[in-house]
Amino acid sequence: MEPLILEMGMGADVHGRDMTKAALRAISDAIRHSSLTVFHAYKHPSEMRVEVTIGVPDPDKLDKQAVAEALPFGTVDVTVVKGGLDDVGMGGAEDITLAVAGVKAWLDTSDHPFTLKG
Repeated sequence: MEPLILEMGMGADVHGRDMTKAALRAISDAIRHSSLTVFHAYKHPSEMRVEVTIGVPDPDKLDKQAVAEALPFGTVDVTVVKGGLDDVGMGGAEDITLAVAGVKAWLDTSDHPFTLKG
C-alpha cells in the first residue's frame, strides 16, 4: 500500500468537555479540506486503509467506534493519545475541550496505470 494523503484537523466541544464530540469535529475539519479524487480514480476507495490518530485530554472518554464511523471509506484504525487541550478558565459547562486529528490514507496502487513517483 502507498500512503496517499495526510490531513490534520482540530475540533472543539465548547460546552461539556465531550472528547468524542471534539474528535468528530477534528475529523470533519481534516477531511473537508481534501478533495480525494485520486481514490475514485482507482475505482476502489473502500479498499483504502485509514489510520487516525486523535489527541484529546482524556483518551479514556473517547468513543473510538464513533470516530471510525465518521470516515466515509476504507478500513479505519483509530489510535487515541493524550493531547489536545482543556481550557477550564470559564468553569463548568463553559469549559472547552480541543481535539487534534491526524488522518492518513493508504491504497494499493499496483495494477493501475496511475503511478506515484518515488
